[in-house]
Amino acid sequence: MHSRLVSTFEGTFPLSLMEKKDLASALHSRIIMAIRITAERFFSFLSNICLTKRSVSLKGGFIVSDKKRTIPSLVKDPKLIEKRREQIVEAAVDLFIHKGFHKTTTREIARASGFSIGTLYEYIESKEDVLYLVCDAIHAEMETRLREAINFNGTGLKIMKLALKSLIRVMDQMSDRVLLIYQESKSLPKETLRYVLGREEEIAQIFVEILRKGIADGSINIDEKHVKLMADNIMVLAEMWVFRRWALHKHYTLEEFTEKQIALLLREISVSEQ
Repeated sequence: MHSRLVSTFEGTFPLSLMEKKDLASALHSRIIMAIRITAERFFSFLSNICLTKRSVSLKGGFIVSDKKRTIPSLVKDPKLIEKRREQIVEAAVDLFIHKGFHKTTTREIARASGFSIGTLYEYIESKEDVLYLVCDAIHAEMETRLREAINFNGTGLKIMKLALKSLIRVMDQMSDRVLLIYQESKSLPKETLRYVLGREEEIAQIFVEILRKGIADGSINIDEKHVKLMADNIMVLAEMWVFRRWALHKHYTLEEFTEKQIALLLREISVSEQ
């Protein structure tokens, strides 16, 4: 079957021996993957019939999925899957940043990862799977860096100053990757996009927790009903360094921008400023 498909393809596009091997390997992997995915989806469908609750919640007006997507793999070793997918993510990030998601091919991702196209399809099903892995990895790194930088000792207001400063620094360090999420995540399937949106909500939730701590200890003055809005505003204050960097870098250093944004925030939430 593989040989007939390769021969049909070659009738339209002349192939070298190496390209024939790559194509045959890719076709084999895709056929096996398709069989496995069909079976998994069938049994998943049967399982979902028995579920009485959906793993979704309403956040900021969006239905956000709390369930991390499982990407099928032909490989059984979890550690090897994790290692290979990390290689795929690193290779894809660079390609997506410089070429864009739509202009990047799976063959280019495979080559940059150090794999054949057939091997690539042992770990992912589609290019959208790669984009999902990229978005999830970027959000995970953002949250990890932010939490590692924040010392939760002291008043809520003290912690908030450090947290915003840390968030802006993370945005600066990961600016190309953050921009990638906002530019390309729209290409994800709806359910996957909901999960990606939920990951950003988890980062905003850090600031919800800090604001509530400040309300409790008396260092922050804000109505509880506005806490979520303020947390989203804080995210935007930091993200501005990414989205408007082409203009802001002409007039501010990172330190100057950070000081101005912290001052703006304090005027809104500091008890002493009321």
